[in-house]
Amino acid sequence: MFSNVFSINRRFEAKDFIETQEGLIFAVVASRLENGRVLCFLRYADTGTGWVKMSTEQANQLLAASHPGYFYYSEQLDAHLHAVPVGNIIKHHQPKQRLQKILSKSPDHPVAADLFHLSRLLAQHGLDLSHMGITGSFLVGLQNDGSDIDLVCFNRMVFHQCRFLIRDLMQSARLQPLGDDDWQESYQRRSCALNFNDYVWHERRKFNKALVNGRKFDLSLVEPNSKRLASEKYQKLGPIVLQCRVLDDVNAFAYPAEWLIDHPQITSVASFTATYTGQALKGELIEVSGTMEKSAQGLRIVVGSSREAPGEYVKVIHAAIH
Repeated sequence: MFSNVFSINRRFEAKDFIETQEGLIFAVVASRLENGRVLCFLRYADTGTGWVKMSTEQANQLLAASHPGYFYYSEQLDAHLHAVPVGNIIKHHQPKQRLQKILSKSPDHPVAADLFHLSRLLAQHGLDLSHMGITGSFLVGLQNDGSDIDLVCFNRMVFHQCRFLIRDLMQSARLQPLGDDDWQESYQRRSCALNFNDYVWHERRKFNKALVNGRKFDLSLVEPNSKRLASEKYQKLGPIVLQCRVLDDVNAFAYPAEWLIDHPQITSVASFTATYTGQALKGELIEVSGTMEKSAQGLRIVVGSSREAPGEYVKVIHAAIH
């Protein structure tokens, strides 16, 4: 029997983690609840001898074998994913609270020391850390000596301030750009549909990745209470490859990332895959491979209809001059 610790009215955000009584930790992928469930994906499982990070395949195999009730079909998204009833949650791990707790005491771990140094460096250059949090392995205390630092920002203006601060700190050598080996590791981890050179070209201009004391960190944006796309119900129509021009990139770094495009029938491109967040700028000609979806508002193309999104991408064909 589960203890219903959390109310159905509790707010869950993308980049939060939730933990269940069975020893499962899921990454939240949407702020809204659907039928009293948190939409999410399994990331860690307690094997009895310790926590193990799950690949997509491992996560699906474990749930199929032992916890099939966490498989879920979202009618709103027309997608299969994982979902946890609010009553099954025993811990809610929140990035903001975790970062403040880490920074309130002396670092007790090499990753914590680098996070402490990075946070202090950003604050010294005017960044308001009250809008920042930490996600990934560090959020649930499962970091190791080789872990990356996954920063998340909950304010759009502060997020872009942080991006350009990262750029400036790399130029002044206070932070280091990723080297060839770092880019290769990042590329392999992403299972990206682009070739390596195209992947790196797109990533370098985002300024949301760098090294602190040789440790990789990245930065993502989550906007709490965002109503954007929240109430739409989508129907998948099939695969599509399209070249189009970007009319608006204001939500390029949001979750999901979104670009309004110049096309007579299709309104926008959306990406649920972090690889393609911030991928294109206003005025650029892009090629998109994804899935066509229909809602009451019209047609859109989604990149990331599955977690790895094999064969799906957003690629700049002709870059804008800024």
